Formats: sequence, structure tokens, C-alpha cells
Amino acid sequence: MRKRPNPELIDDENPEWTEEDFRRARPAAEVLPPELLAILPKRKPGQRGPQHAPVKKKISLRVDAEVLAHYKATGPGWQSRVNDALKKAALGKSSRKGRAA
Repeated sequence: MRKRPNPELIDDENPEWTEEDFRRARPAAEVLPPELLAILPKRKPGQRGPQHAPVKKKISLRVDAEVLAHYKATGPGWQSRVNDALKKAALGKSSRKGRAA
């Protein structure tokens, strides 16, 4: 079952591709100039680029309902703000560059 797109994330300037769009698509080698193709990374079909080591660890953490509600009410990115608050408390400084403590 296909998910319906989130109306808040719909971008009118970059609509989702249709089946017709995929049928009309052509490989980069057919449409890009040779000078540009020469500087693109060479990978085999399906090969992924170099992976970065994960900098965060996935955990399960139990917090008070009020704490969770407070952070979720701040909107998208609330997990990063929880992480920032924990980091600030643990390290005794602001975790975001350029932000006042």
C-alpha cells in the first residue's frame, strides 16, 4: 500500500514523478556533456558512496510525559533539541555553534 504524501511536505516546484516521467527519463551519459560526466564519481550501478561512521547511537529512553509533550510541541526536530539539552547538561556548554547559552 502506497503512503499518501504529507501535504506539508508537498513542493509545487518539485512535484513527485509520475510513471510517464520515469518512462521519459534517460541515463546521465545520454544527456550530460562529456566534460561534466568526466568529473562525476565513477560507481557501478547500485553502488553506494562512502559511508560515514554514525555519530549518534539509537537508544530507548523513558521520560516524563510532560517533558516529551514539551519537546514535541516545539515541532519537527524535537529529538535534536532533546539531544542538545542533554549534551549541554552533560558537557556544561551549548552544543550548537553560534548560539548563546
